[in-house]
Amino acid sequence: MAVGFVAGGGEGQRHQYAGRVTAFVALSCLTAAVGGAIFGYDIGTAGGVSSMDPFLRDFFPDVHHRMQTNSANHGGSSSNYCKFDSQLLTLFTSSLYISGLLTAVLVASWFTERHGRRPSMILGGVAYLFGAAVSGGAANVSMAILGRALLGVGLGFANQAVPLYLSEMAPARHRGAFSNGFQFSLCLGALFATVVNYGAEKIEAGWGWRLSLSLAAFPALLLTVGAFFLPETPNSLVQQGKKDISEVRSLLQRIRGVDAVDEELDDIVAANDAMANGDSNGLRVFLTRRQYRPQLAMAVLIPSLTQLTGINAIGFYLPALLRTIGMRESAALLATVAMVVVSSASTLASMFLVDRFGRRTLLIVGGVQMLVSEVLIGAVMAAKLGDQGALSRTYAVVLIVLIGVYSTGFGWSWGPLSWLVPSEIFPLEVRSAGQSVTVASGFVFTIFVAQCFLAMLCRMKAGIFFFFAGWIAAMTAFAYFFLPETKGIPIEQIGMVWGKHWFWKRVVGVDHVQAADKL
Repeated sequence: MAVGFVAGGGEGQRHQYAGRVTAFVALSCLTAAVGGAIFGYDIGTAGGVSSMDPFLRDFFPDVHHRMQTNSANHGGSSSNYCKFDSQLLTLFTSSLYISGLLTAVLVASWFTERHGRRPSMILGGVAYLFGAAVSGGAANVSMAILGRALLGVGLGFANQAVPLYLSEMAPARHRGAFSNGFQFSLCLGALFATVVNYGAEKIEAGWGWRLSLSLAAFPALLLTVGAFFLPETPNSLVQQGKKDISEVRSLLQRIRGVDAVDEELDDIVAANDAMANGDSNGLRVFLTRRQYRPQLAMAVLIPSLTQLTGINAIGFYLPALLRTIGMRESAALLATVAMVVVSSASTLASMFLVDRFGRRTLLIVGGVQMLVSEVLIGAVMAAKLGDQGALSRTYAVVLIVLIGVYSTGFGWSWGPLSWLVPSEIFPLEVRSAGQSVTVASGFVFTIFVAQCFLAMLCRMKAGIFFFFAGWIAAMTAFAYFFLPETKGIPIEQIGMVWGKHWFWKRVVGVDHVQAADKL
């Protein structure tokens, strides 16, 4: 028996709107997707900078001292797994996500709903510019953490607005490819950061880490300037109460490249009317009404489980992890560059696969790939890396290859789809609120992983990779049993899939089941 409702062929095609991929929508989405680059640049920068000797010497001398006295060449007494164990060092990384969480929950959702996706992107870009300036000029740990917090404000707005913008602008049959552009842009931002880190580490004067942190301003500037020239989405214009519907129709015709857009516009207006006739507090509606239970579950579980794969632990701390197994600083950074290239290539592949094979298939197959590689990573480290010394060259290469396989699996499945699936399942009346819950859930578990990974590595040693493997098994099972397929369904009609699903139809009630039967 099929577990999920597969829409996209057969009956689902009757509900496709007219339209094509226009140069206008492609350029608009390309510009908006730069919002992913600022997130990726931060992930790439944080891990590289926190492994640089000059940065550690200036701001975290205890960690630097352990690195010097406990390296393989010095034969120190502390465990390999504990070289970077410092709560202050992990606070440097996680402070960004703490401020991002507060921004997403307290401000960004309301602002994006009331003022639109475009202004949120501009505001996020400006905050990120200030954060880059403070981080690059930091004179002490407090100032460095303040800079990270400002970067988090920028991410709170950008992560709220950009995925919504991409989902609302993209044609339904190509929404997966367009929305996955956010994750691909994230990978490119991380690649840029790792290349910068590799070059900055070679600056003998010791200020290379400042260059790495300051250059975060580059993707932020692209987003800020580009957003000024973006159109607002038709969905957002209607939500904001645009009086002249003819202007919205004209914009929609320009976006879709056809004149026959009345069916799509009617669905947008109807979704907005449903919101206007109900509770005006979108977040309260989303959290309390039974009909939104499936979307609430996805908004919480998909980003949370994605973080519990351990991907951000590897993203944040891969250079530190590679130095743990005995690599020198420069070699660790170079290996990190290679990993990001592999991840970027797999994310690019996902853009071509997701609208052909569907979201659910990629999540399940990618989950199995990640599970196997994570178990093997843990097994190699448990068997071959003791508390002192380093891995042999052969096993170090094996470990790097396994991390690459793991990153590839994430790059074409859970990486991009953890942004795509939540952004496309929310009805207009709760879309901004739902996205804020998605962003907040991701930030909560990102904070947990960022703050706890190095301490867990010190105490659990290789067992931490089996810990993450267990969560990968759980999330793959979740996708198999509880995620309906949303491929090819217009965004304002996706709410009907829950009434076709074997489990969720029991949750949403009879009305939604009857509506789903009309598909």
